[in-house]
Amino acid sequence: MATENAQNKDEVRVWCDGCYDMVHFGHANSIRQAKAMGDYLIIGIHTDEEITKHKGPPVFTQEERYKMVRAIKWVDEVVEGAPYVTTLETLDEHNCDFCVHGDDLTMTADGVDTYHIVKAAKRYKECKRTEGVSTTDLVGRMLLMTKQHQQVGFNNKYRIKIKSNASSTAESLGHLSWIEKTRVHTTKMNMQFSLDCTPKTGDKVIYVAGAYDLFHVGHLDFLEKARAEGDFLIVGLHTDPIVNRYKGYNYPIMNLHERVLSVLACKYVSEVVIGAPYSVTADLMDQLKVDLVIHGTTEIALDVDGTDPYQEPKNRGKFKILDSGNDMTTQRIVERIIEHRLDYEVRNNKKEKKEKAAFAAYIKAKEEGRVESGSLISNLE
Repeated sequence: MATENAQNKDEVRVWCDGCYDMVHFGHANSIRQAKAMGDYLIIGIHTDEEITKHKGPPVFTQEERYKMVRAIKWVDEVVEGAPYVTTLETLDEHNCDFCVHGDDLTMTADGVDTYHIVKAAKRYKECKRTEGVSTTDLVGRMLLMTKQHQQVGFNNKYRIKIKSNASSTAESLGHLSWIEKTRVHTTKMNMQFSLDCTPKTGDKVIYVAGAYDLFHVGHLDFLEKARAEGDFLIVGLHTDPIVNRYKGYNYPIMNLHERVLSVLACKYVSEVVIGAPYSVTADLMDQLKVDLVIHGTTEIALDVDGTDPYQEPKNRGKFKILDSGNDMTTQRIVERIIEHRLDYEVRNNKKEKKEKAAFAAYIKAKEEGRVESGSLISNLE
């Protein structure tokens, strides 16, 4: 290994790589798990050209993806333009002991397992893939204008969908759970993503609120500037029905729990209020000891009763409009998808066919007692 590792033999350096398109909480969860396997985590990110070649056009540009991944709290370093197939030379160049990836299939346009080299060298470890979310799934929600992902009910009252064979104890998880098919959100994952900290004496507490749907660079730049206004940043996230009221259509694209995890993964965020009231109330400000409430330059919709949702902090002289300097919005992300609708439909269809073919090949190889080196099913077990 290189000199740096020799100087710090006890440090375990971990490598992860990928597209990280739309940088959702599933990516953040795999990154969190990878960081737990070592001391220093390096994330390699593929270029737009490489992604387009192997799986279809990305939604976020490479510069946006580089910036978004750098802001995830468990990331120590980002390597731009990482090769699509992970090599031993890449690991050695960055003094990494091993590579970590989720337990799902990743392949090149030619059907080659992108991790077959590091698997063969026993320098590969797996983490559990986060079920129920993927870039493909999010793109599908936008293209099909679906609402099935949204949670039902206002404030903290949600309907919990439970499979017939699910444990009755699931009901005790209350409003922090959403159980449907393979997607399960519990308080445990929220805790894993949280910093578990409180403001220190003398800290200036900042409060911002919104949907933070399809968490993107516009959100990121705003939160970075908001955090710079104080010491402890609290983000209030509105419920799905509230967001749908002021956004319309099939917004939010991501449900409340998905948005909570995406925001919690951001290194600028100290705490999140789940299902925050649309109007910033006196009780909220007093309980959280808020020193300043900040809103971006986007238009503020009135509450259902026609009142200004920020009247209370304005009355206290604790309200500020902040320009992030970034004009990216969730609407613009959706427009990208719609503009390239056919490209993304082709991408999603190709991905589905590849996964079916890979699974069939895996089953066949398992039945025959063989694993083909460098193939789709290389070293899956």
